[in-house]
Amino acid sequence: MFIDEAEIYVRSGSGGNGAVHFRREKYVPRGGPDGGDGGRGGDIILKVEHRLNTLSYFRHNQKFIADDGRNGAKQRMTGRSADPLIIKVPPGTIVYDADTGELLGDLTERDQELLINKGGRGGRGNVHFVSSRHQVPRVGEKGEPGTERNLRLELKLIADVGIVGVPNAGKSSFLAAISNADPKIADYPFTTLEPNLGVVELDYENSLVLADIPGLIEGAHMGAGLGDSFLRHIQRTKVLIHMLDGLSQDPIADFSQINSEMALFDPKLKQKEQIVVFNKMDMPEAQEKWPDVKQTLEKMGYHPMSISALARTDVKPVLWKALELVRTAPEPQVLETVPVYRPEEDPNEFVITAVEDGFVVTGKAIERAAKMTYWEHEGSVRRFQRLMETLGVEEALREAGITEGDTVYIDDYAFDWQD
Repeated sequence: MFIDEAEIYVRSGSGGNGAVHFRREKYVPRGGPDGGDGGRGGDIILKVEHRLNTLSYFRHNQKFIADDGRNGAKQRMTGRSADPLIIKVPPGTIVYDADTGELLGDLTERDQELLINKGGRGGRGNVHFVSSRHQVPRVGEKGEPGTERNLRLELKLIADVGIVGVPNAGKSSFLAAISNADPKIADYPFTTLEPNLGVVELDYENSLVLADIPGLIEGAHMGAGLGDSFLRHIQRTKVLIHMLDGLSQDPIADFSQINSEMALFDPKLKQKEQIVVFNKMDMPEAQEKWPDVKQTLEKMGYHPMSISALARTDVKPVLWKALELVRTAPEPQVLETVPVYRPEEDPNEFVITAVEDGFVVTGKAIERAAKMTYWEHEGSVRRFQRLMETLGVEEALREAGITEGDTVYIDDYAFDWQD
């Protein structure tokens, strides 16, 4: 199934915990601290896989969590850092932050990578907390927590040539005639409900990638017939083959309608080179219409070509003409990420909220410190208390009216207040 939009949740790995350990060996009564550092958590990375052409994998896989770093150990051994979690996406994938709408990247190149979330750093072992006054530190750090994000993925197919036209114009028949693509083909509108990709080799040195875009109807730019979803796939193509239905009551009206819909969706689509192809020349009715249609299109400045996709006649000249235009066409525009400037947030800021049995403290720095504290080690708790004093949390709690025995809540941790 072709899927060109998806939302996923990603979370980088947390750092491993630093070790609180002391050297214990025979004949070494005071070995001192030897707790090693924790390893770094795994990053979240999106990587282009050129063999993919749909986001269908994410239909049933929507949560991606990287591994945590390993904990530090005795003898100053550093824990192993986690490998990055690489999520493969097709070329042409645009990545947005689903919560803010910010553009994070436009992945178009083969094997291109985009770092989404960095893994948390490993916590420091107690060897880092030795000083001349404190030579037996029962202090260490837990690993830094990983970060999470909701992503919106949007796919714009990357093809040399896009085949457009009204429903039942013969686009899928044309693609099937020139490539190994196997699109569904029948004699009724809207047979094609999803874009199809095909590769055609003109000779040993020249090939083209073509995309059959489902038939567009009036109002497509506003979503009629899912048209707005299909139109974006045309934006990546270099050249358009505009297929006309030789059995239509008014092929010129169809031609004008499709061009209008493309221009309303994106004015830049008007600048793309078009090869106008009149199809179904195997039918007498189409043969009768062809001279008048050709004359009208030539007056409009086009050089139309006629084919029969079903009989596979005169299709090669169309492909060679497409190759000629593709070679001179500008490269499709890649979206550039623009830095989003927001008021600079002070990570040391915090907010105190009174609750029934005490106070809740929220803030980026204080919550992060709470997660990285070994609450079972008295030295680590004292270090956290000093940090509360440095950030001004203690003074703010006193000003808020905290009393002996009140409970202080920070993130998922709670402790009783003692002066």
